[in-house]
Amino acid sequence: MLICFRFSAFAQSNGSITITGVSDHVINKHIYGQFAEHLGRGIYDGFWVDKNLPVKKQDRIRLDVVEALKKIKIPNLRWPGGCFADEYHWRDGIGPRLQRPKMVNTNWGGITEDNSFGTHEFLALCKLLNTEPYIAGNVGSGTVEEMSKWIEYLNSNSTSTVANMRKQNGHPEPYKVTFWGVGNESWGCGGEMTPDYYVNQFKRYASFAKNYPGANLKKIASGANSDDYNWTEVCMKNIPNSMMWGLSMHYYTIPTGNWNKKGSATSFDEKEYFNTMVNCFKMEELVAKHSAIMDKYDPAKKVALAVDEWGIWTDPEPGTNPGFLYQQNSLRDALIAASTLNIFNNHSDRVRMAELAQTVNVLQALILTEKTKMILTPTYHVFDMYKVHQDAKYLNITLNSPNYEVDGKSLKAVNVSASQDAAGKIHLSLVNIDMNKTVTISTELKGLQWKTVTGQILTSANITDVNTFSQPLKITLRNFTGAKQENGKLVVTLPAKSVVTLELN
Repeated sequence: MLICFRFSAFAQSNGSITITGVSDHVINKHIYGQFAEHLGRGIYDGFWVDKNLPVKKQDRIRLDVVEALKKIKIPNLRWPGGCFADEYHWRDGIGPRLQRPKMVNTNWGGITEDNSFGTHEFLALCKLLNTEPYIAGNVGSGTVEEMSKWIEYLNSNSTSTVANMRKQNGHPEPYKVTFWGVGNESWGCGGEMTPDYYVNQFKRYASFAKNYPGANLKKIASGANSDDYNWTEVCMKNIPNSMMWGLSMHYYTIPTGNWNKKGSATSFDEKEYFNTMVNCFKMEELVAKHSAIMDKYDPAKKVALAVDEWGIWTDPEPGTNPGFLYQQNSLRDALIAASTLNIFNNHSDRVRMAELAQTVNVLQALILTEKTKMILTPTYHVFDMYKVHQDAKYLNITLNSPNYEVDGKSLKAVNVSASQDAAGKIHLSLVNIDMNKTVTISTELKGLQWKTVTGQILTSANITDVNTFSQPLKITLRNFTGAKQENGKLVVTLPAKSVVTLELN
């Protein structure tokens, strides 16, 4: 059932937007990428299920999960980690499954990894999803030869021993995987390296990561942890731009700011909510400052900033394995996702890839599963709303927003991004983070013609509301009727704690 929302003027403030025209670049679809690590119930019991589970499957790939992700057009999927990538040896995950060696996943829960989900299974999943694979190579505990041979195994059509292995394992044609991460978090779980040491490692590994016909590699260097600007400086100064497609950066929103006691996913007051949004908006500062350093060494912006791990990280749900990082997903998380995607869109001249952590059952997941049941989280619905921006022309925006104030501190209540697609349709995505006040925004679109406006809204009665297996549709997309044309301008009434995407024709 579609519900139309109308709003009163109670507890209301005003703001304005000016859209000054089409920019010279598009919002790269790869900003809307996803991340699936061998962690908790992300792969096993998420994408890859027991053969006896009574759900639709191809092999052991769960197809209701696949169909949900196809609907939102995820452009890429990063695998096998994360920290797991730097203890993963790809040869353990090929060939007959019953003969594959077992290992202990030392990073995440100390459980046994049976390697039943390996390279071929991952690429079969990507094919079903119609998405591009992004593979993180093992630099921490692997070798140059190991990564080089993995690339050859996947991309070469020669008669070499390694390419013949792939053919014998059931895939005669090369996969042509182009996105390759050269290590992961090399400053931490990927090897505790200094930036100078990592730069030399990157150049070694990248030198032997060869291109094969139809598969020119897009190599992504392991970049900074949050505000480690020196890491970005050292990488950009010492790695030739021609050697890397992108440089990564990782940042997680921690509600309390304390990694030892992060805060609950479902139980928090307005003060903690506000503090969480403060930490969310630090992404704006991080992207701007890392981009400025990159501009110094790459003024033509040839190297992408790839924010390939981001999202809210809370304490695990009570009663679950703490090493599995399973957390619920509230309306707050949807506002974080939408606000972060607006930041990426607004910096899309440099940010050309990002991956939410993670896709299923881990951290800020799009999808949660429980045996045969599956629910879509509020964050999923944000990605559904925002898919209209993929590969659309970025529109330049000036925003004047009222403030959202708590305990004498303030944030801008509204954030926004906009684009124009190939058919000429204009899309605006607006977020009102204020828990209490409606905001009316008057928008002037200079040089852009439009006659009609339609929209969708994501909101709920409480900021702590979640979808559950017994109430899976508590938070879902609804029709939005709070936008109209008035004296040549677009006037939008945004309810408190809401995400709205508009389409102008």
